[in-house]
Amino acid sequence: MTKIDIIQNVCDKLGFSKKDSARIVESVFDIMKDELARGQKVKISGFGNFVVKDKNSRRGRNPQTGAEIEISARRVLTFKSSQVLKKALNSK
Repeated sequence: MTKIDIIQNVCDKLGFSKKDSARIVESVFDIMKDELARGQKVKISGFGNFVVKDKNSRRGRNPQTGAEIEISARRVLTFKSSQVLKKALNSK
């Protein structure tokens, strides 16, 4: 499913125009991006949690050459699904 598919579903299910549906979906994604960029957790009840975690720099190895490399510190996004979503996925 793509963002366009989500917009179309909002349009179909809620009766908004496609333009309004696009603004709603974009606004939700922008709010989520802004909060995650600030390091905040985004919890959607009945769906799951999006959390940004900091990873320290570490030593790694190039699998082709075997040479050691430094993997830089970075932030990663993790998602943990809620029990409600897990049950919905496994009930079919």
